[in-house]
Parts: sequence; structure tokens; C-alpha cells
Amino acid sequence: MPGVHFSLRMTDAEIVELVAREVDGLVGRLVPEVFELVRGPVDHSPEQAEALAHLHLLTHLQQAVDRLEAQAAHQAADAGAGYPQIGRASNMTRQGARRRWPGLLNQPPTATDPPTGSTR
Repeated sequence: MPGVHFSLRMTDAEIVELVAREVDGLVGRLVPEVFELVRGPVDHSPEQAEALAHLHLLTHLQQAVDRLEAQAAHQAADAGAGYPQIGRASNMTRQGARRRWPGLLNQPPTATDPPTGSTR
């Protein structure tokens, strides 16, 4: 990927497979921590309850990924990357990146550290 400043060690398909496997494992570990599967009327099976809990957690995971993706785009812009590089790193065009994160390059750098000093 010219202009992205990193090289892939795997194909895109291999990356997708690896990430899907890791996310599946993460969801499997988090479901029992986050949810208590309710035993109740016979209108649902334990398998159905577990599958719905997985689906619900995956929707939260997608929201978290969207937030982290936006943070990474801002960090890339703060580090001097332009829309062409951000688009390529996000598997989209420059215009796609501009539509997804409008004004990204016109923003002041994002604060990563809390302000220091007295607030008196």
C-alpha cells in the first residue's frame, strides 16, 4: 500500500480470518461476564438465549470498533496523514474517508493527555 507507511504480513483475507477468530473468542469470553442467561418460560431455548446474547454483544463491539476507528483516523491526521493515506488504510477512497470523517484535517489536534496544572 503505497503512501500508508506499513506493509502487510498477511493477505486481506488472512487478516479477516484472524480477526474474526479472535473476535469470536473475545465474545465467547465476554458473554458470560456481561450477561446472565435467563431461564424462564419455554418460549426460548438456552441455545437461542446464548445466540441472542452473542448478537447483542457483537452490536456493542461494532459500536466500540467504530469509535476506535474514528480515534485512529484522528490520530493519523494529527500525525500528518492526509485523506489519501487515511482512505487507503481504511480500505476506502480519499473521498470516502473525507465523507466518513469530514473536517478531519481542519480540526485542532485531539487531546490525548489531560491538562496539567491547577484549576483554581
